[in-house]
Amino acid sequence: MALPEEFHAIAERVNNWGRWGADDEIGTLNLITDEVVRAAVREVRTGRRVPLALPLRQDGVQTGMIPGRIDPLHAMVQINQELFGPGTVACSDDAVTMGLQAGTHWDALTHVSHSGKLYNGRPAQTVTAHGGAEFSGIDKVRHLVSRGVLLDVARARGVDRLAGGHAVTPEDLESAEEFAGTRVRTGDIVLVRTGQVRVLLAGDRHGYGYPSPGLSVRCPEWFHARGVAAVANDTLTFEVFPPEIENLWLPVHALHLVEMGMLQGQNWNLEELSTACGETGRYTFLLSAMPEPFVGATGTPVAPVAIL
Repeated sequence: MALPEEFHAIAERVNNWGRWGADDEIGTLNLITDEVVRAAVREVRTGRRVPLALPLRQDGVQTGMIPGRIDPLHAMVQINQELFGPGTVACSDDAVTMGLQAGTHWDALTHVSHSGKLYNGRPAQTVTAHGGAEFSGIDKVRHLVSRGVLLDVARARGVDRLAGGHAVTPEDLESAEEFAGTRVRTGDIVLVRTGQVRVLLAGDRHGYGYPSPGLSVRCPEWFHARGVAAVANDTLTFEVFPPEIENLWLPVHALHLVEMGMLQGQNWNLEELSTACGETGRYTFLLSAMPEPFVGATGTPVAPVAIL
């Protein structure tokens, strides 16, 4: 089924292909300049550090809905082994098998394609079975530190969690800005809180994924206009699920990753951050969200930290 004209119209309005040159592989991360980072550092007032990652565990976020995206399988490969003879220092080592997007993660720009294309007009066939992503793999993101902004849409609407199926709109984002007393600016990393992760934290893994609140297909134009460098939220699907437009699956993924070249993150735990921001009355902070540099990977686990 072909993508509808509505999708293509939005895609044309947010498209960044060629904006940073034909060879560009990092998209909107180009907006995080040295000046932006210097300004972000000035957001630190108390030094309070808030972790935003879910634990990586075998009974984690994934339920088997996406084939091959397995929760971490952790195994000990040596336990107190005296490698250099009796009485010497002993070592213990671990090994893990997991889907790189199983837990708290970033999607690389190559995570999705549409109409046979990836970001900057490259062919989708440049992602291969043996080499992974030839262009725009997550390893191309060598550093990711900027000002973070929490848009607490749930709290701005007076609830702990948005209802399943709620499509977060640009109007919701602007209400959350007003609630926070701030304004998103060029080079920011925006964190959108829906409260959906509370379902997972309460033990309902299946209910966490479906139905889920998430971003509307109207949001990419808002992020594009504000010059947002990356965006993450506290849901499994990122965008509203089931989709707001019948049979149009993952349109926000395609608009962000393919058209805009903007990283997006899922399964971020924003609950402690919501509390901390509410206590301090400040919803901006220094955010460190460095991806693991898996060469050619289309996503990566991340352990982000907000520094207030």
